[in-house]
Amino acid sequence: MSSKSTWVPLRHIRIGGQRVAVASRKELTSALISDCEISPAERKARLVFDVNGQGLSLASTSPEYCEAMKAAHVVHADGGFIVTLSRFLGAGRISERSATTDLMEDFSQAAVEHSLTVYLLGGTPDANEMCRSALSNQYPGIKIVGNKHGYFSTTEETGIVEDISRLNPDLLWVGLGKPKEQQFLARHGDALRAGWAVTCGGCFNFVSGSYSRAPKWMQKTNLEWSYRLLKNPRQFFWRYAKTNPHALYLALFRTNWRQAPHQ
Repeated sequence: MSSKSTWVPLRHIRIGGQRVAVASRKELTSALISDCEISPAERKARLVFDVNGQGLSLASTSPEYCEAMKAAHVVHADGGFIVTLSRFLGAGRISERSATTDLMEDFSQAAVEHSLTVYLLGGTPDANEMCRSALSNQYPGIKIVGNKHGYFSTTEETGIVEDISRLNPDLLWVGLGKPKEQQFLARHGDALRAGWAVTCGGCFNFVSGSYSRAPKWMQKTNLEWSYRLLKNPRQFFWRYAKTNPHALYLALFRTNWRQAPHQ
């Protein structure tokens, strides 16, 4: 029996042309735990991607990125405005925002409680190692079976996938940033042996404390992006100036507001 036929089903809707799971953080965590009970010898990685404003915009402007997103088995709502807009759908309201930084906390706690193994791929050598150390300190007993930084060439990818598959972790975090992390998993998903392979952008930096998150009130009011902009305008100004208005346009005008959720 294939992994796909035994995975916990997660319903999706479409917003701005992209599939988005209606699942809550708790439901995503529960699905992770259940899916990882599949025998390691029989499973292939369930690809779990995120969608936010940047992702909506990129999927509309980059055919390569759009194609990579089609490989995802689960797409969760990392962007708060996507959750807000879903409340106006006729059916399929998204339960809550599932920011990847929050999911890393949820999944790490689940990894400790259910003895799930973890692999960290991505970030700079320092960020990757600092994240490994921080997770080990914050979640005593977590089983991190491997880690590798994200500064590798395409010629090295096959060897990296083989190494990860040999370890067959229950949870693989891929922090290469958009669009590289989605394209990497789309290329190698069929060959990758793991439980869940989850894209996480720059989350290793947040876990290690190198980056700080916005105050809770900004997270709840969909203003976390503005905090990042204030903290690092050189990095984020042009990204947000180009992608935020475009993403809002896509969400408003490329969404079927009468749709029903589907898997």
